[in-house]
Amino acid sequence: MAHSIHEFHDDPRNADIRIWINGQLKPRAQATVSVFDSGFVLGDGVWEGLRIVGGHPVFLDAHLDRLYEGARAIAMDIGLDRRALTAALYETLAANGMHDGVHVRLMVTRGVKRTPYQDPRVTVGPATVVIIPEHKVAKPETLATGLRLFTVHVRRGFPDVQDPKLNSHSKLNCITACIQATEAGADEGLMLDPHGFVATCNSTHFFIVRKGEVWTSTGDYSLGGITRENVIGACRDAGIPVFEKNFSLTQVYGADEAFVTGTFAGVVPVRQVDGRVMGDGRPGPMVERLQALYRERVARDIAFRAGERLA
Repeated sequence: MAHSIHEFHDDPRNADIRIWINGQLKPRAQATVSVFDSGFVLGDGVWEGLRIVGGHPVFLDAHLDRLYEGARAIAMDIGLDRRALTAALYETLAANGMHDGVHVRLMVTRGVKRTPYQDPRVTVGPATVVIIPEHKVAKPETLATGLRLFTVHVRRGFPDVQDPKLNSHSKLNCITACIQATEAGADEGLMLDPHGFVATCNSTHFFIVRKGEVWTSTGDYSLGGITRENVIGACRDAGIPVFEKNFSLTQVYGADEAFVTGTFAGVVPVRQVDGRVMGDGRPGPMVERLQALYRERVARDIAFRAGERLA
């Protein structure tokens, strides 16, 4: 049975969460937006996923950088500056009594339209900002056993079609990749770039380990992953050879280890790609080392943010 990296054990506390919508905290059952909202009509918006540790969003500055850059790219005014949006995040966490084991979905759409049409000029109100916090952590069994990947036919496209650097609500290519991988009995879809080199997965970033070296794609055809960048940085700080480069599926199949990265689950081992077992099929020494180094980076970021909040 296929298991998504984003699966979690249901937490009954999520039934009573309060969700922030344009300045109001609403019970889950009442947290709705208009059917004329740009996000519902067209997927017109940007978003971020945030993990909460010790009461603080991990790598918040990097996430806000990406959110505001994406909004500028689509000429959308979020309507809140970074300070106000950060305050809204903390207000939402406080209202729900949340401190650890929490994942937040921060979503911004262009707002309500007077008619369901793509032209941004028919938007009649301010941006819609939604903050959904949930008690949610990755399943320990997924982290322990690793993922099975399947290379899908859906490619990561050129930036002149839809820039993969844009973390937009429009994710249909990734959804299609996910469907194909699931139908093949895998957990996640491995996606190639237009030239046939390995690019990324449908919801995570992909790495391999070969002879003590860590490889990942050039990043030209994938989202600027925040966990990805922290893992690359951790490698460099620890003196681990790390390369952003083109590589093929043949080089993946011959790798010693493989893993994926993402905000929700961090560093997750890959045990199989297209039926080829990675190493001995269990998390390898490099993956375990990088998991520890990533945890250290998270701890440092949270300590820094806690100090800022007290200052």
